[in-house]
Amino acid sequence: MFDTHAHLNATQFEEDREAVIQRALDEGVTHIVVVGFDRETIKGAMQLAEQYDFIYACVGWHPVDAIDMTDEDLDWIEELAAHPKVVALGEMGLDYHWDKSPADIQKEVFRRQIRLAKKVKLPIVIHNREATQDVVDILKEEEAHEVGGIMHCYSGSIEVARQCMDMNFYISFGGPVTFKNAKKVKEVAAEIPMDRLLIETDCPYLSPHPLRGKRNEPSYVKYVAETLSELKDLPLEDIIEKTSDNAFRIFNMKR
Repeated sequence: MFDTHAHLNATQFEEDREAVIQRALDEGVTHIVVVGFDRETIKGAMQLAEQYDFIYACVGWHPVDAIDMTDEDLDWIEELAAHPKVVALGEMGLDYHWDKSPADIQKEVFRRQIRLAKKVKLPIVIHNREATQDVVDILKEEEAHEVGGIMHCYSGSIEVARQCMDMNFYISFGGPVTFKNAKKVKEVAAEIPMDRLLIETDCPYLSPHPLRGKRNEPSYVKYVAETLSELKDLPLEDIIEKTSDNAFRIFNMKR
């Protein structure tokens, strides 16, 4: 299994990070992309990617903290993009739930990161919270289809998913697709073509059922795969193989 979005660099793993990583391996997780989204977490993602051969890094700037990003930070991200273990830029996007960073600043930081991704030829990982139309509009205006990417922890409509897939984006599902009351997310996941489907944990957040409320970790990505297997009425092995193939493709990695 390929966990395409994890935050093993989070402080929640400080006490037992090695054990968490070993549990992931024991459960059949073969690759993990650790996402860094500010100065500290980017450093942590790079350290883990350099320490473990099966862990890779995604580096970028989170929209909630857009107001903190400097020109130097963007230059640093560009430098890191040349690292052989960096496979994507992000997570980037828009988040209108929190009000730390004004919308206009979020949009500008988002646009600058898309332009950088096109320059360094890396896919982008999108964070979208309560900002769907603006996210889609910016992706179109900045011609993000040139690099494509991932709609991380997707919770939107099938119509928006189709627009994103038309722009060379993959649709990734995490813990919420396993929730018993997540009817809409399940319906959308069932309709996503197999060649655009990805799985993730977003750990330590969004633990899947039946572990909801506990700290999430990469080994729990199996619950997401199992739910997709049920929704698609396909063998679990097919889900695992196809989502892994898709991850290797979008991250431009060799198996």
